[in-house]
Amino acid sequence: MSEKPENLRSREVTEGVERAPHRAMFRAMGYDDEDLDSPMVGLANPAADVTPCNVHLDDVAAAAYEGVDAADGMPIEFGTITISDAISMGTEGMRASLISREVIADSVELVAFGERLDGLVTVAGCDKNLPGMMMAAIRTDLPTVFLYGGSIMPGEHDGREVTVQNVFEGVGAVAQGDMSEGELDDLERHACPGAGSCGGMFTANTMASISEALGLAPLGSAGPPAEHEERYEVAERAGELVLECIEEDRKPSDILEKRSFENAIALQVAIGGSTNGVLHLLALAAEAGIDLSIEEFDEISRRTPKIANLQPGGTKVMNDLYEEGGVPVVIRRLVEAGLFDGDAETVTGRTISEELNRLDLPEDDAIDAEFVKPVSDPFHEEGAIKILTGNLAPDGAVLKVTGEDNFHHEGPVRVFESEEDAMKYVQEGRIESGDVLAIRNEGPRGGPGMREMLGVTAAVVGAGHEDDVALLTDGRFSGATRGPMIGHVAPESYVGGPIAALEDGDHVTIDISDRTLEVDLSEEEVEKRLDAREDPEPAYTNGVLAKYGATFGSAANGAVTNPGAKK
Repeated sequence: MSEKPENLRSREVTEGVERAPHRAMFRAMGYDDEDLDSPMVGLANPAADVTPCNVHLDDVAAAAYEGVDAADGMPIEFGTITISDAISMGTEGMRASLISREVIADSVELVAFGERLDGLVTVAGCDKNLPGMMMAAIRTDLPTVFLYGGSIMPGEHDGREVTVQNVFEGVGAVAQGDMSEGELDDLERHACPGAGSCGGMFTANTMASISEALGLAPLGSAGPPAEHEERYEVAERAGELVLECIEEDRKPSDILEKRSFENAIALQVAIGGSTNGVLHLLALAAEAGIDLSIEEFDEISRRTPKIANLQPGGTKVMNDLYEEGGVPVVIRRLVEAGLFDGDAETVTGRTISEELNRLDLPEDDAIDAEFVKPVSDPFHEEGAIKILTGNLAPDGAVLKVTGEDNFHHEGPVRVFESEEDAMKYVQEGRIESGDVLAIRNEGPRGGPGMREMLGVTAAVVGAGHEDDVALLTDGRFSGATRGPMIGHVAPESYVGGPIAALEDGDHVTIDISDRTLEVDLSEEEVEKRLDAREDPEPAYTNGVLAKYGATFGSAANGAVTNPGAKK
């Protein structure tokens, strides 16, 4: 950058006689006159030893730091938190997961605001890092480049590629007697061979892919694995790019518009992305002040086929997609089919279509047709995300189809007041074909924190009931969840949603084709039961869980806590 732009707010802390004390503080950290005359770029880094998703992020941030420095910026690295979803899964600690999304957004916003930064490179590894960092970029509206830390490589067990999803499902298989504890032990030791986010198209890889579709990250940046040399090249380029964004004053508000989110949804449903993508895209749109309803996910999914064979519904992992050309090869097929708007802007200052033309992508006929299908010959005619409504979910519920998309299920419901109660029921071998398991009090406010439930859903699948037992909850699922598992039921039980009226034995109907989630009760009976119900006490009355639990909005609007973003 040739000269420090006049409009940079870092001038508030670096220029003038009265800022001599401020400059003295910077000099204590090794910054010199040249640095102080350059744009100040914050590198938000959630590196931590609590998860393999983030254990390498200091190295990723260091590469971005070099990029900023080489482009004549003043790189300022700072830290923020992360919660390991996989390690907290199935425990009380998982209540912290969604809250961590908000804390990450809040903390990055606070540092950027307080230190008068001019731009950001937001680094992310584990699931909630990604939407949290993108929310912070939107709130601050500073020139920002989103930087993913990359995916873990698959492990190998018994001659096949495996991920942590297989380990969770192995727990259910052991309980059912279909796997020995010794085999599970061997699987555990080989499933996660190094650094990086979980390998399938689970939440982290879904949101990394979405960052490209939204235009907040350069096309192709999501694909390189965590420990691949190209991951660090991507990081360095992100550091260089943010200086271009600052010079041209290119901000998230200049990139994001309604079609950006429509593009993101089209990609999500085409690749079989996580149900959590629904929650986070709704939150990002709310932060950006863009109207986006949960029903629009279903509208876009109905017209957008599923064309990628990725776990959990398929067999491949993110590294496999990278080797085929990455997320851009999917976007290119959607653009060519008129299902994705190639004129949408990106962080590079060029459109999606212009970026596709600049990339060295494989020709269409060179792409493995059993992995990424043509739009004309998809795995499924409709996308993977379905939004169900009915008298159990007036404001919607979310299902990701990982099997047949014409699934219909009817049966008696078994009601559980917590995930732990349901898990105990499954592990005791009491689950029966035809069951509908309903887990409530796990919503954004009732949990609080809307716990993911890969433990119990994987146990159901591992016990051999992937297709003949359904589960519904006002909580969430992991991106690795598969089978007829319906989450985000809204309104949630805690605020008096109809799921609170369910009783053991009620007859529940789930129909994907009709997009319905119904209980065989009259409106009068539902209201009678809800009127007789005592308002629940909050699960926590002190500390961070109480604070954020009291401020969460509905899952139907992204479960945001920012008062300016709530609908």
